[in-house]
Amino acid sequence: MAHYLRVGEVPPKRHTQHRAPDGSLYFEELMGEEGFSSDSSLLYHCHLPSSVVEARVWELPDQSTVPNHPLAPRHLRLHKLTAADWAGVDAVHGRRLVMGNADVRISYVACGAHSPLYRNAVGDECVYVESGTGVVETVFGALEVGAGDYVVIPRATTHRWVPSAGAEEPLRLYCIEANGHITPPKRYLSRFGQFLEHAPYCERDLRTPSTLTASEDDGPVEVFIKHRGPGAGGLAGTVHVLPAHPFDVVGWDGCLYPYAFNIADFEPITGRVHQPPPVHQVFEGPNFVICNFVPRKVDYHPLAIPVPYYHSNVDSDEVMFYVGGDYEARKGSGIGVGSISLHPGGHPHGPQPGAYERSIGVEAVDETAVMVDTFRPLELGEAGRASDDGVYLTSWVRGVQ
Repeated sequence: MAHYLRVGEVPPKRHTQHRAPDGSLYFEELMGEEGFSSDSSLLYHCHLPSSVVEARVWELPDQSTVPNHPLAPRHLRLHKLTAADWAGVDAVHGRRLVMGNADVRISYVACGAHSPLYRNAVGDECVYVESGTGVVETVFGALEVGAGDYVVIPRATTHRWVPSAGAEEPLRLYCIEANGHITPPKRYLSRFGQFLEHAPYCERDLRTPSTLTASEDDGPVEVFIKHRGPGAGGLAGTVHVLPAHPFDVVGWDGCLYPYAFNIADFEPITGRVHQPPPVHQVFEGPNFVICNFVPRKVDYHPLAIPVPYYHSNVDSDEVMFYVGGDYEARKGSGIGVGSISLHPGGHPHGPQPGAYERSIGVEAVDETAVMVDTFRPLELGEAGRASDDGVYLTSWVRGVQ
């Protein structure tokens, strides 16, 4: 992130002595991106942050993918993936890979148990909270999260997910994992990194850690790390056993940290005629973008057709996750809350039969969806194959019979 934050106690000058009340030195850790040439933060630990007493292999959940071949649009029902024993599922071990490519992986989990400490050393994560509540505890501090929150977690941030106790429904998480960094779109930012006036959200809408996570000095403690390696998708897992708990930070400052942003704080951009998808963009990553569609007034030209025109996004695969409301353009397809539609590049797509005419004269839409567009083809993970309805391909034909 562009703006500077400071939490806890830090010394007046960086890279200088910072001592505890008993006179012992705290240990300074620089977390920096792009080889010390981009955003960074300095964290001050009670214990050596590099200490490891043991390392062992962590067998990751299935990361294998298969091509979307023959090429077909698909409807995936993610709620079908909810385990009967979700209360014992956690947000790290319970993730199931829906789809992915070399740039981005999309996973889903419905969970109720505390996760282990976790660190993604491959890239940033943007986790959308579909429903439920909980806390994300991190080395930078804690974030309370709930339905509609995006939680952006920088690469290599040690953290854990803690669902609310006694919940009757699971914490549902839609996990977008980059092979790199996830940021606000550059066109929303000044050359110094401040949100510009035309941006649909700004710094006031972001929730950042304001207090440190409670220190836990007891050890040893395990941290599960996803990293590049010899496994499926070029990924591997390792467990590091640390002699002391990593939530021992007494202070930090800088411009790199996790934050939350709620989809309800996104201000939609509308026009007299139907606006193209880039007006809905909220984040970007390497070779992909994240957009969201929110309740809004729609096109007000007297001859406007409010639903999307049919389109071939020839350079992209489009993944739409439907999380609320009534998505007019997909009526009759079987798609509802908890569904994903995958429209691959090479397939022109658009409203279901009848939606074009029905939308004329509509003044507002009540729909909430999260979209990921990728610039390389997506392949299906085991969860994508398990949740595919198998009939979406013919929905435009079936709708006119």
